[in-house]
Amino acid sequence: MQEKLTLNKKEQSRLMVLNRIVGKKITVDQAALLLELSPRHVWRLLTDYRKEGASGLAHGNRGRAPYNRINEEIRQEVVQLAISKYTGFNQQHYTEKLKEKEGIQLSRSTVRRILLKQGMRSPQRRRPPKHRSRRKCYPQSGMLLQTDGSPHDWLEGRGPRLCLIGAIDDATGEVPYCLFQEQEDTKGYMLMLKEIVMSRGIPLAIYHDRHSIFEVTQGKECSIEEQLSGRRPLTQIGRIMKELGINSIPANSPQAKGRIERLWKTFQDRLASELRLAGVRTKDAANRILREFLLEYNRKFVVAAREPGSAYRQLPDRFNPDEVFCYKYPRTVGNDNVVRFVNQRFQILPGQERVSYARCKVEIYAGVDGELAVYYNKRRLDTCLASQESSRRRIPVMAGQSTQRIYSQPSPNHPWRRSYKTYFD
Repeated sequence: MQEKLTLNKKEQSRLMVLNRIVGKKITVDQAALLLELSPRHVWRLLTDYRKEGASGLAHGNRGRAPYNRINEEIRQEVVQLAISKYTGFNQQHYTEKLKEKEGIQLSRSTVRRILLKQGMRSPQRRRPPKHRSRRKCYPQSGMLLQTDGSPHDWLEGRGPRLCLIGAIDDATGEVPYCLFQEQEDTKGYMLMLKEIVMSRGIPLAIYHDRHSIFEVTQGKECSIEEQLSGRRPLTQIGRIMKELGINSIPANSPQAKGRIERLWKTFQDRLASELRLAGVRTKDAANRILREFLLEYNRKFVVAAREPGSAYRQLPDRFNPDEVFCYKYPRTVGNDNVVRFVNQRFQILPGQERVSYARCKVEIYAGVDGELAVYYNKRRLDTCLASQESSRRRIPVMAGQSTQRIYSQPSPNHPWRRSYKTYFD
């Protein structure tokens, strides 16, 4: 039985031209112009055609396995790892893990072809692009940090639902710090800012959304002092940024701070896979994996800024982070030099500057660790816990004693009995 031969379009065109040469309808030079080949190559094709017929025009490697073909055992191992150990990893991330953990060095396109042949598409679905005008990055590191929180099922049902709070440098794409919290709250942003300021310095500006953590909602009433002074009330995070001299820039839409939004999309893919691979079930374990993940992420994806150097400002002398990164609440001292806060009473002791602080405006500093302190004019006061008894002492009622109130009768010449007209006579 004669073997069936299939020629592609280019080989079919060459066959038609060679038949015209054999039929002496055109010359070799004319055929070279038609095929866009050299006359020498046309003679070579004509020689093969006369010896082997149409099969001589087919490429010699047709039907042969390429010499650099991936071993079938490696192919099966790549497929097996993708459906077992590295389930849910995107193709680029999976390729990196094959090289780092399994010792299998393949390109991303090769891994993609192997998985597609088995009908396994990438779990990362991409949306169709939209036309947007991208803002130019800031030229120097530390000039602008974009911050946000990402509530997500990071542990994929193995533990509590967490929120990832972090920031990204606009100039380099570096993630200076991130942490997991139970929810997006003031404490998480306070811890994040403290770590960035103490390790890098004070950034010039922070780009954030209009969350009530950063801005006071319109429905909140201002105090009398704020109304008289015309000052805008600040949240705890807003107050911290003002004390540090950080410019607070609110974004009008999520797309405006697209770099941090794209970062969360990447983390929800890569970081969630790393947490799954490590079998993390608690928040503390997730934060430990996160620290290692950030080092590797910054090593791979940080780019150089357009201008050298750093715009982070150095901390001032005698900077005490516990006096800045805390909750501050204004209070008025009572006549007995006692200040109240959350069902607690603090007795202010006499000091060298003042003996009594009655009716003074003080501030309660509440640290993230729960420590409380009383400050007056940015100076910490000596205090101790005051008695929890009420300031109005009640006379105890003895057993058998009547609790009926006794009213005294005023005398006839008592001022209460006199008419008001007598005062004007």
